[in-house]
Amino acid sequence: MSNPKAAHKPLSDSPTPPSSSKKRKHVVNAEARAKIVGRKRAKKTAFLDDGDDLVADGLNHAFAKMDRLLLSDYVARQVRRFGEDLSSVEMGDKYIPENAFKDTSGWDKPRSLQNLPDCLEYFSTAKGQPGKLSSAPDMNGAPHTIVVTCAGIRAADITRALRKFQTQQSTVAKLFAKHIKLKDAIAFVTKTRMGIAIGTPTRLVDLLSDGALSLEKLQRLVVDCSHIDQKKRGILDIRELQVPLMELLNRRGLKERYAAPENGVDLLFY
Repeated sequence: MSNPKAAHKPLSDSPTPPSSSKKRKHVVNAEARAKIVGRKRAKKTAFLDDGDDLVADGLNHAFAKMDRLLLSDYVARQVRRFGEDLSSVEMGDKYIPENAFKDTSGWDKPRSLQNLPDCLEYFSTAKGQPGKLSSAPDMNGAPHTIVVTCAGIRAADITRALRKFQTQQSTVAKLFAKHIKLKDAIAFVTKTRMGIAIGTPTRLVDLLSDGALSLEKLQRLVVDCSHIDQKKRGILDIRELQVPLMELLNRRGLKERYAAPENGVDLLFY
């Protein structure tokens, strides 16, 4: 039997607002979820800071373990580290999405200088281009592969390691050294057919801005990130290298080509 008083209870035109205790509970739950997500993401990248077990023989072996998501997270973390003066919009412009990175975590060899030629051969073959590393586009100053590294001495070491791909028609070109001035590099690039070019972030940006170096024929951009100096710092750990590196990676005409089905560029972190 129904309660007559309940039947005559006036109805509200709007839902009853949540009590202050419910509001507080909702806020607490949201904060808890955010902390859980943060802890999960921190666990994914924690191995980057685990210590000496991942740093040996002049290499940061953590990069060999990173998939696309971890690479994207780590690069974004370094942007935040050195971009304290950037606005949120500027920070967003420097973000590189995970699908832009070539996943190299399945390649199980150490990221040593000696193994770099094998790595390039492996991923160029995977793209259906066996034997093309020893060729060069007809256009001067338009390499199919660019390797970005930290210093002139390292650029010289990489050039020697990749010299096996040099032919009479295709130069493996070192674009930076302390004794090579920018104007000399510009003159060299504009008259040279090159298959592979090696340089520091700043020198590569300068050559691109001048127009001497072209990205038109580029198929892969390799970042020499596993190599570390005596202070255990890599190319992403030093402001003077990281800032121009991000300028290069986010360059218009390049960024939109990462992993594109046509005229795409593979972005490899070695």
